[in-house]
This record gives sequence, structure tokens and C-alpha cells, in this order.
Amino acid sequence: MIEPVTQPTARVTDAEPSEADRYLSFERDTWAQLRASTPLTLGARELSQLQGINDQIDLDEVATIYLPLSRLLNLYVTTIQDLYKVSSTFLGNAAPKVPYIIGVAGSVAVGKSTFARILQALLAQWPDHPKVDLITTDGFLHPNAILKERGIMNRKGFPESYDTRELLRVLRDIKSGRAEVTAPVYSHVVYDIVDDERVVTRQPDIVILEGLNVLQTAEGFSEFVSDYFDFSIYIDADEADIEKWYIDRFLALRESVFQDPDSFFKFYALLSDEEAVATARGIWREINGRNLAENIAPTRDRASLILRKAADHRIDRIQLRRL
Repeated sequence: MIEPVTQPTARVTDAEPSEADRYLSFERDTWAQLRASTPLTLGARELSQLQGINDQIDLDEVATIYLPLSRLLNLYVTTIQDLYKVSSTFLGNAAPKVPYIIGVAGSVAVGKSTFARILQALLAQWPDHPKVDLITTDGFLHPNAILKERGIMNRKGFPESYDTRELLRVLRDIKSGRAEVTAPVYSHVVYDIVDDERVVTRQPDIVILEGLNVLQTAEGFSEFVSDYFDFSIYIDADEADIEKWYIDRFLALRESVFQDPDSFFKFYALLSDEEAVATARGIWREINGRNLAENIAPTRDRASLILRKAADHRIDRIQLRRL
């Protein structure tokens, strides 16, 4: 249900606005109705190819949550496209094509990557914006050599581990309408930047930027990553649930990716079940949980849309920032 809008008779001028003041809140059934007639363009096989390890999303979840969001973003994108056309007509010139940028934030193991890939696939089905590119902020982590030199290898994923200057440059070039923009590539197998690989964007209609800290403010910079976003999404869940998902994913990786001889974490493949759980729990406590509490969760209320996941991975609450 949509929360009722209340108009207080008086307001203390220095009081923080409440969540109800800033967001419209929807339950699953109410949100699902906003799909209208948007068709489901993904099949079960395609969906399985988009899901990451241990992610649990079915077609019902896509129809209930993703399709209304796809419709909303389509309306936003086409409106912005029309605005650029009007501006170009007024100025009497051919303005460069400017992509619509969507930021996706949230904790490790909350399902950001799968969410971004599914959203990319759905948005690309709309004829108004068929070219949708996806960039992850993993590619903007400093190489391991630099992290080791600075003594912050154990803080990979924390704000200081990213090359924020390079990320801002890439976003600036994309938003300026440059014909081609390249970005670094990160390998989760070798746990490092791949020197001879680049991801290339060539004037897409939409760019989705997915990462842990995309909504953070950065010290020492006159601009923020989020300054370049047209829309932003935060995927939320109880920390206890995210920790469990992280441990489950760690166990799944032990049986798959960690078995690769080139894997940075191949030594984890030798752990017993009990040792693997203890190791994953320790990593969560010392690194990922701390990063969530100190840096990621505080950015939640900066998002245009907050998607709240329940323990079964299904999104049970949607909050859309009021215009």
C-alpha cells in the first residue's frame, strides 16, 4: 500500500525530514500493479544466465518487481530524451547524445550484480533506448600492487581502495557524449585489474553503474560519482541476512571458482565445511560487515529508489523518492 501523505500543521525548521516525507512506500502487490501492460521479455533460460552464484530470483520476481521499475525508468529516459531534443532545437544545434546514467548500490552479497544484469536486459527491450551498457566499479579498484604498497590490501572495497579520479573521468566523458569511452576491467578469479582488457561504451542510451560505494561522497573531490546519476537504486536487507548470503556464496565459490588453478583464493578450496564457514564469517566481520556499516549503509537515503529484500531474497518493500 502507498503510505498516506500527511500535512503537519507545523514543522520545526531544523528537524530532519522523516522517511515518509521523502519516500513513497509500496508493498509488493501494489508495486506490481504499476507494471501496467509491460510485457515479460525474459524466459527462464535467459534469467538463469543472468543470475550470479547463489542468487535466487524467479520470473515471478521479475514480473512483480523489475517490470514496474523498467516501465518507470522508460518513462524517465524518454522524458529526458525529449528534453534534450527541445534544448537542441532552442539552441539551434545538434546536441551530442547524452546517456541516462543509473547507479546501483548496496552491500557485498546483496545481489547488486544480478539485479543490474536483469535490469539491463529489460531496459534494452524498449525501442526508445535499446542500447544499455553496464559498468561495475570493481574495474576502478586500484591494482593489488598499489593496495599492497599503501598497506590497504585488506580494505579492498573500502572507499580508499578505488581510483575515484579515474571513475569520475569516465563518467564525465560518458555524460559529455564522447563517441567512445573505455574503462578498466577487474577479474574476480585473479582478484586484480586485468592490464590488457578494457570495457568500451559507444554512446549508449543508458549506462548502469553498479558498485558498493557509488552513492558515497568523496573527500578531496569537488564532485561526487552520484553527481552524474539521473537515477539511483539502493538494494537493502537486514545485515544478518546479508551475512548469511555471503557465507552461502563463499561455500558455493569454494566448490566452483576457488577450484580454478588461477584463482587468487584457490587455497580456500581445501577448507572443510566448518573451516570455510568460520573463514567467511571472519571476513564478513572484519571487512565486508565493517564496510557496510561504516560506508555503504549510510548512503542508503541518498538513493532515488530503495529496494528492501527479505530473508528469502524476495523484495518485499519498495520506496520511491518523492519528486
